[in-house]
Amino acid sequence: MGNRLTQIATRTGDDGTTGLGDNSRVPKDDLRVQAMGDVDELNSHLGLLLCEPLPDAVRALLVEVQHELFNLGGELSIPGFELLKAQAVLTLDEALATHNATLPRLKEFILPAGTRAAAQAHVCRTVARRAERALVALGAREAVRPEPRQYLNRLSDLLFVLARVLNRMDGGDDVYWRSERLRRGEEE
Repeated sequence: MGNRLTQIATRTGDDGTTGLGDNSRVPKDDLRVQAMGDVDELNSHLGLLLCEPLPDAVRALLVEVQHELFNLGGELSIPGFELLKAQAVLTLDEALATHNATLPRLKEFILPAGTRAAAQAHVCRTVARRAERALVALGAREAVRPEPRQYLNRLSDLLFVLARVLNRMDGGDDVYWRSERLRRGEEE
């Protein structure tokens, strides 16, 4: 990988460009930079979620996800480089199956609400979706390996499931959307 930062304020970006890990410079609004920024924002939101009381298994999983997202950001910063491994996607698949198995089947849409930890997991989910869209846009312009896109897709699904898990942590439940279908069912 590129050189580690020893000086933060280099002023080299004052012209509207930023350096990639291969020492090339691109505009700060480049699709690659957008994807890197969205992944970084997601990682920051996960850091905020980790400030909440969480089950040990969820905490350990999210810490591992942060490391994988850092790998993904590193991969994005060096065109053609591979850091995120296929095993990372499989790990999310396994976690998704494990946590989803503990939840009741959804019969209606839920709102991104409930406990503070669950609401933060929903914020992370939406940022993961945005990062995935940024990666898809980048992939339409240049070659991007499928694993990063798959990882973000799976991660957003996992964050949805974890939000439901976190809402139940102290005996709570999801916050359901008040749909017409539910209203009719309540009146009958």
